[in-house]
Amino acid sequence: MAKFERIVILTGAGISAESGIDTFRDAGGLWERHRVEDVATPEGFARNPDLVLGFYDARRAALESVEPNAAHRALARLEAEFTGDLLLVTQNVDNLHERGGSKDVLHMHGELSSALCTSCEMRSPLDVPLLDRPKCPVCQAPTLRPDVVWFGEMPYRMERIYEALGTCDLFVSIGTSGAVYPAAGFVQEALMNGARTLELNLEPSEGSRFFTESRHGRAGEIVPQWVEEVLEG
Repeated sequence: MAKFERIVILTGAGISAESGIDTFRDAGGLWERHRVEDVATPEGFARNPDLVLGFYDARRAALESVEPNAAHRALARLEAEFTGDLLLVTQNVDNLHERGGSKDVLHMHGELSSALCTSCEMRSPLDVPLLDRPKCPVCQAPTLRPDVVWFGEMPYRMERIYEALGTCDLFVSIGTSGAVYPAAGFVQEALMNGARTLELNLEPSEGSRFFTESRHGRAGEIVPQWVEEVLEG
């Protein structure tokens, strides 16, 4: 690997799948028994809030049974030891990056461990079931929803992401399908601004053709190898 000074990393469901978290794109995966329209859209929440709240309560509880894997820990090591600028962006709503040791993670699709108040629009840490209708700690209204970006909603902190994509010299995509926008377009944005692009994925993604280099295999194996190369310079 060449010497890089500004790296942007995007992680997707594939990095957490090795820890036992199902991906919604897999048959019988995350959305089993539920249509995406019913549990991952504002309209679905309006139709049946109990279904949606219970669904995300179950997802949050399931995090207690999984652990970060070698890929999460390798990225935490990179954050700690890399001497340049590093931005870690994840499409995942789990907390495995943080539990693996990463300190600064941009969750563009929100977090299961956070609640969003539909009354005052404030966000707060969440450690109780939403189905119990806990009150917002700011305005006291019992109107909390999952702090998760649903289909049709704008991902978080896009301005910071695009600013970093405009100045990075390496963009790395790990465990993503390359099918969900706007994240699927990040590689083209980085390329347009002169960055080298690297895909680390179990298999070629839908956007593999846009990457300068692609490496395929289990994230727990190929991500630590790549991190070692970067840190060795």
